[in-house]
Amino acid sequence: MLEGYRISGRRAAEIAASVESAVGSGGLEPGQLLPPMRELAVELGVNPNTVAAAYRILRERGVIETAGRRGSRVRSKPATTGREYLRVDVPEGVRDVASGNPDPALLPSLAKAFAVAAEQGDREPVLYGDDPVEPELARRVRADLDAGGVPDGPLTVTSGSLDAIERVLAAHLKPGDTVAVEDPGWGSLLDLVPALGLRTAAVGVDDEGPLPEDVRRVLEAGARALIVTDRAQNPTGAAVSASRARALRAVLREHPDVLLIDDDHGHGIVDLPLHTLAGVTGSWAFVRSVAKAYGPDLRLAVLTGDAVTVDRVCGRHRLGPGWVSRITQRAVVRLWADGAVDARAVAAAYGRRRDALIGALAERGVAAYGRSGLNVWVPVPDETGAVARLLHAGWAVAPGARFRMSAPPGIRVTVSTLAVDETGALADAIASAVGPAPIRSYV
Repeated sequence: MLEGYRISGRRAAEIAASVESAVGSGGLEPGQLLPPMRELAVELGVNPNTVAAAYRILRERGVIETAGRRGSRVRSKPATTGREYLRVDVPEGVRDVASGNPDPALLPSLAKAFAVAAEQGDREPVLYGDDPVEPELARRVRADLDAGGVPDGPLTVTSGSLDAIERVLAAHLKPGDTVAVEDPGWGSLLDLVPALGLRTAAVGVDDEGPLPEDVRRVLEAGARALIVTDRAQNPTGAAVSASRARALRAVLREHPDVLLIDDDHGHGIVDLPLHTLAGVTGSWAFVRSVAKAYGPDLRLAVLTGDAVTVDRVCGRHRLGPGWVSRITQRAVVRLWADGAVDARAVAAAYGRRRDALIGALAERGVAAYGRSGLNVWVPVPDETGAVARLLHAGWAVAPGARFRMSAPPGIRVTVSTLAVDETGALADAIASAVGPAPIRSYV
């Protein structure tokens, strides 16, 4: 049944670790059936309850799934395999439009900002017990959130958006709870949810954000949380419109106990207005990162939400890293104060590159999407074949499998560094790789 791999261990944690290690290394493949609990207990010389506990650990971590008498098997997309491995290695001489990174030429210089922050740190050192949030950062963030219509709430700082989302989910949910996520959606988030022992429920997406009827369906089925990307959704570029926000708020009002997480992924690189859903439900969080506009290595995101949610996040944060470096926070404040990033100019630059590629593909009969942000999503009939043919033609694109659960196949093209004179050649290569496609939604 396991084709030579031998599960080991005497305790539940050891047995679970043995299985999880094999899944991560490829010794056990997605979909592979595990031994019945009693059979494995006899083989290991342990009580069947020990194996049952091990399988329960694995289910909660999103490694395996159990279907009654049909037994337990490795999940088709186990959390331990990681969607980050579903990427294309870019050979020398191949143009990389797969990375999802911002254009380095549009990122600000950090040297002066960190020098100023370090000098302030010398004069006013941050010590244990000090406020974890830089006061000037909190003031500027609160003013910006007020202008964007985000409800009032306490503020804290985390090490990026994914860190914030993980802490909010852990503050409210227990293993086995279901989280509604966008499909296609952010690959790291689709990995994170099952890694926390939570279940995912797919919500379709179009240019204006999550589909209200899909949200209603999964919430009525018992989903405890909903995660929405407000702008520059990865990978489709969707941005929640005013009308879509009204429809989603109406659905959420029917489920006031649902935990809502708003991720403003595109802050600083989009020129579309924010239409937040925050505050509609009793438990909510709004996350805003600086990574896309100021650089991925600036691991800082601001988080606001209802008082209970933020208090739980802060309490758990104190027991771990404690706080995000105040020097980093001060550097970000300096970047803001100096106007280091012209958000309108950056948004316009990315917009020109997206529009040029989408228009060129349309001329070739290929539908593509990208309302905001760095990426263009292209539905394809054969994802693996399209990626391979484009690689052969000299273009590395991201396979849609990194971002999908049940959504149809597609490829993601990052346009952040795409030059005007490259657009036609890339559009030709994509059209040749995927063939003409009818205009359609990507849900």
